[in-house]
Amino acid sequence: MTPFRIGFGYDVHRLQEGYDLWLGGIKVPHHKGAVGHSDADVLIHVICDALLGAANMRNIGYHFSDKDPKYKGIDSKILLKEVMKMIREAGYEVGNLDSTVCLQVPKLNPHIPDMKICLAEVMNVAEDAISIKATTSEHIGFVGREEGISAYCTALIYKV
Repeated sequence: MTPFRIGFGYDVHRLQEGYDLWLGGIKVPHHKGAVGHSDADVLIHVICDALLGAANMRNIGYHFSDKDPKYKGIDSKILLKEVMKMIREAGYEVGNLDSTVCLQVPKLNPHIPDMKICLAEVMNVAEDAISIKATTSEHIGFVGREEGISAYCTALIYKV
């Protein structure tokens, strides 16, 4: 086995008024939020999936089922901490993450520095190991119609 492994994560959530918009562990001001069993932080969910995939540990839903009431409304930072514990117990460390959040509005670029600070603290990694990019879908599809949010992440881990 090579000492380096990569993983990929993808997630979507519906947007709806009356919910908070949590991204990268921070609350982003907006009149709509993501709907989910947990706090629906799509960015943390794809990071978890990418890390778990890289370590060949299945996905976030396998470990934290949306059928389990103990995860109802849970702060996704708790899930990310648990994923980091799992990959470290398996002998891996994070090399870097590269993620993209696709959301029509609001603009996320002003919030990315705070997301990176939050995620680096939760994961106990350097901020420069975390890349977060934001884009729109140019008013096309469910993201463009402001019905939902999607995110992607690639993670590189290595054996320590």
